[in-house]
Amino acid sequence: MLTKNFTIAIDGPAGAGKSTIAKEVAKILSIEYIDTGAMYRALTLKVLQSKINPELEESVIEIMETTSIDFRDNHIYLDNVQVDKLIRENIINKNVSFIAKIKEVREGMVKIQQQLSKTKSVIMDGRDIGTVVLPNADFKFFLTASVEERAIRRYKELLEKGEAGISLELIREEIQNRDRIDSTREFSPLIQSKDAYILDTTNKTIDECVDEIVSIVRGR
Repeated sequence: MLTKNFTIAIDGPAGAGKSTIAKEVAKILSIEYIDTGAMYRALTLKVLQSKINPELEESVIEIMETTSIDFRDNHIYLDNVQVDKLIRENIINKNVSFIAKIKEVREGMVKIQQQLSKTKSVIMDGRDIGTVVLPNADFKFFLTASVEERAIRRYKELLEKGEAGISLELIREEIQNRDRIDSTREFSPLIQSKDAYILDTTNKTIDECVDEIVSIVRGR
């Protein structure tokens, strides 16, 4: 096991299992988990709560400049209010890509994320961690899964939460649309880092994926 501070970058599309797997890896390795996607979700929540169209970039940037986002004890806080559950609602899923593609927003988030990685061992997951946020990360992983599998996972998750008015087909379309936006945006698009280890989670359990990543980090 590494004795110095180290960084793990995990990238991949929506529904690949990044957050769930990263959290478990963090627990096993006793390092800090930074959910970068949650940061964009939190800003999306504030934009929607402020009755602002998420596609109005200037208005979003203006909101961001007066927004506080922080992590404490594995919880995310928006303006000092814990918003773990609110940022996982489907309305956030539908709008977060509009927020995340804004250049100024990503630049502001990246600065916060990079600062967090300088003082302790961290694992971060998102869309551009290995390519933009932590290009020199000690370990890089790119998690993926079929669109069908990702849609099924998301559909089951929303059903468990009691979300109304959803269908598997609708969720599939939303994921495909989000993939398109994330992969084609001008600034920091979702791309696989050339030195990343590819992990297809389609037919693997969470535990299998976690064990694979932990084994690589520990050098087994």
